Amino acid sequence: MMHCTARTMSAVFLLSSFSLFSQVNIRDSAIFTPMIYATYGYQFPGGDLAKQFGSNSSIGGGFMVKTKKNWMIGAEGNFMFGQSVKNSDSLLRNITTKDGFLIDASGYYADIIYYERGYNFFLKAGKAIPLLAPNPNCGFTVVAGAGYIQDKIRIHNPGNTAPQILGDYKKGYDRLNGGIALTGSLGYMYLSNTRLLNFSAAFEFMQAWTTPYRERDFDSGKQDTRKLSSQFYTVKVFWMIPLYRRVPKEFYMY
Repeated sequence: MMHCTARTMSAVFLLSSFSLFSQVNIRDSAIFTPMIYATYGYQFPGGDLAKQFGSNSSIGGGFMVKTKKNWMIGAEGNFMFGQSVKNSDSLLRNITTKDGFLIDASGYYADIIYYERGYNFFLKAGKAIPLLAPNPNCGFTVVAGAGYIQDKIRIHNPGNTAPQILGDYKKGYDRLNGGIALTGSLGYMYLSNTRLLNFSAAFEFMQAWTTPYRERDFDSGKQDTRKLSSQFYTVKVFWMIPLYRRVPKEFYMY
């Protein structure tokens, strides 16, 4: 008799626990959840940067926490890369032939490839507005951030056959610069009720204020002392992994 009573009480407890947890889940309640994510962006430059580079891509990732009030705060880092480098034919003009060729150590024309390279880190904060959303945890997003950005020209000589652009010599031509940046974005975040599909898409604007880092540009023989103002117009997509434990129709006993 006691065993039956104990089993009955356990069943009642389980049903009560299930009812309690089913009332607080992603379907019908805004929840606190940390998230990790990966992101890809395609960027169009503006300002001083547009004089040096064309469009480029970026890949990165971040960590974000969403509160029960749908406020979001996190950190994000991105690696920027591209192959559109403007005026590259004149970058090495002081060490090339009149036809624009660089002679390598063996007396042959050296292969030279130019890339854009850079990275950025941001602290971000924003808000999710649950409109046109499957649950109260997602919807349209407004996000702003502040951080650091750096970019340069990567000069690649396959096989490193040209000593004129090896080591510190290469740094004299790479236009390395960096500085602070502000960013803002408008987008849409989707967190599915089943946690199987979670993504976001956004249009992001970035304003950067940078200064050249090299003591001298070898092609001009002078130090670049300009204060650069550049912009990025970016279309971004995010793949997100929420880390909450309480999924729909599940409960936990402790």
